[in-house]
Amino acid sequence: MLPRLLLLICAPLCEPADLLLIASPSHPTEGSPVTLTCKMPFLQSSDAQFQFCFFRDTRALGPGWSSSPKLQIAAMWKEDTGSYWCEAQTMASKVLRSRRSQINVHRVPVADVSLETQPPGGQVMEGDRLVLICSVAMGTGDITFLWYKGAVGLNLQSKTQRSLTAEYEIPSVRESDAEQYYCVAENGYGPSPSGLVSITVRIPVSRPILMLRAPRAQAAVEDVLELHCEALRGSPPVLYWFYHEDITLGSRSAPSGGGASFNLSLTAEHSGNYSCEANNGLGAQRSEAVTLNFTVPTGARSNHLTSGVIEGLLCTLGPATVALLFCYGLKRKIGRCSARDPLRSLPSPLPQEFTYLNSPTPGQLQPIYENVNVVSGDEVYSLAYYNQPEQESVAAETLGTHMEDKMQSLNRQIR
Repeated sequence: MLPRLLLLICAPLCEPADLLLIASPSHPTEGSPVTLTCKMPFLQSSDAQFQFCFFRDTRALGPGWSSSPKLQIAAMWKEDTGSYWCEAQTMASKVLRSRRSQINVHRVPVADVSLETQPPGGQVMEGDRLVLICSVAMGTGDITFLWYKGAVGLNLQSKTQRSLTAEYEIPSVRESDAEQYYCVAENGYGPSPSGLVSITVRIPVSRPILMLRAPRAQAAVEDVLELHCEALRGSPPVLYWFYHEDITLGSRSAPSGGGASFNLSLTAEHSGNYSCEANNGLGAQRSEAVTLNFTVPTGARSNHLTSGVIEGLLCTLGPATVALLFCYGLKRKIGRCSARDPLRSLPSPLPQEFTYLNSPTPGQLQPIYENVNVVSGDEVYSLAYYNQPEQESVAAETLGTHMEDKMQSLNRQIR
């Protein structure tokens, strides 16, 4: 009984030392490969052939018995930590066993956690897909990734996987998704957070609303009309355009969003349809047309018409017509004066010889003009006499006859 008990106690210590297990590297990190070699210090027979088998704790590794004294493990992980040993078996079924070797697999803590977005830059259109990519520069084993929204840290999702990156997806972005985000990664050595990333949701403008504001209930000429255009939704900045009957009046910008106004001083031509357009670079929207009708005062219209007619006559008839009108007015005035003085008689015949004033020599004589008004019925004539050569006298007589015909024609038209 005692010899058998001693054998059981000494068995682990008395294992044959014919085999030696070597691990390379001896202190592996997670994810790295390891080579196990079953080495024989000496051979018992030169022509002996052996089969080898490797074990971790009580479980055989690899394909089992093999003629190769080496076993290649592609990647070691934390859970692969344990006691390793090997066996060799001869053709005579004699088994040799190595000593046990403890292999500890080391885990690398996560480091340099970062959060990226797709599309890049953190700007996304409303309704589009947004992906938040959490990455670590270092770390081994199973890494747990967590995504948080806002500075307070509302947990969105968590994933555990043997990878250096993981993704969180928002299939259709809404306006409420515009916020700050960050992620956390950990693999058993404590959480490591990323920096904050801001997400901006770009919203196209909605159809704007146009409002017309006047200082009184019924707009009138010369009133200042305010056109206010506003899109209730849309990311700033927003550019507004104002139209009257599809003719551009001008534009106004709203850098921080909201609406914009355009002031217009009303004239008689400003009745009609008004509209506006909003655009923030994501598409333009046009408002419904608003009709403005107002009555132009009669006095203002009459004055406007009279002024236009006079301006047209002046431009058409020219300076000659103005002179003729002036002469007609002077003739009527003189006619009224003659009617009040019926005893006025025709002037005496003019002398045949003329007297010249301020002339030192006869060669530098200056004419003195004498005007005589003759009244005959409703017609008044103005006669001017002056000294001239015979040819000039004939030309003057012809010109006077022409002017007299013009005066009579104008007089008939006015009557």
